[in-house]
Amino acid sequence: MANGVQSPCVRNCCLNDSDICVGCFRSLVEITRWSLINDDAKMQILAQVAIRKAQQYAALDDLGDSNKVAGT
Repeated sequence: MANGVQSPCVRNCCLNDSDICVGCFRSLVEITRWSLINDDAKMQILAQVAIRKAQQYAALDDLGDSNKVAGT
């Protein structure tokens, strides 16, 4: 990338109860420090983002499975 590691921001900024953005899955601290940190630190944040996103989708899948069982 010409400009280094790009922000994962999707312009859907809303923090959950844990101060994690529901749009990009970064913490409030990660969001505010993004422009100040180097590309290695950004890549570490993106790794955490991927984990948080996977956990969120897994939780939603589990919720869907629970609703299917309850509805039967």
